[in-house]
Amino acid sequence: MPIIYIDGPPGLSQSAKKELVQEVTRAADEAYHVPDVRIWLRETPAADYAQDGVLGAQVRPIATLEAPELSSIETKRRLVARIDAALTAAYDGHADTGSNMVFLNGYPLTQVGFAGRMQSDVPEMVELARQLAG
Repeated sequence: MPIIYIDGPPGLSQSAKKELVQEVTRAADEAYHVPDVRIWLRETPAADYAQDGVLGAQVRPIATLEAPELSSIETKRRLVARIDAALTAAYDGHADTGSNMVFLNGYPLTQVGFAGRMQSDVPEMVELARQLAG
């Protein structure tokens, strides 16, 4: 159930978007082993983006993951590296890909609801969380 937001400039082709979401999905699958990876591509034109107070700066891609907690720093490193590589491949020539950022927001099951109930009440999710905790 990882939820992933990718923010970047407009202009990617459909094939570039497809490859980006497929690679990010593979990275999330490897890290979390959870079905139902959801990705939103949010496109922001330079006219609506500011860097250090400068409106119209070159957009820097960002990926934000809202997902179960990961305890393994090595798993986090691999996940960040794969997502960074996917962002770089997709946005090369469209954005400042030397400054990609990936944010990992991990949540305990007691902080996530799905289909009207807490994930901490779902035995399969409790087992998955135990496995992710190592």
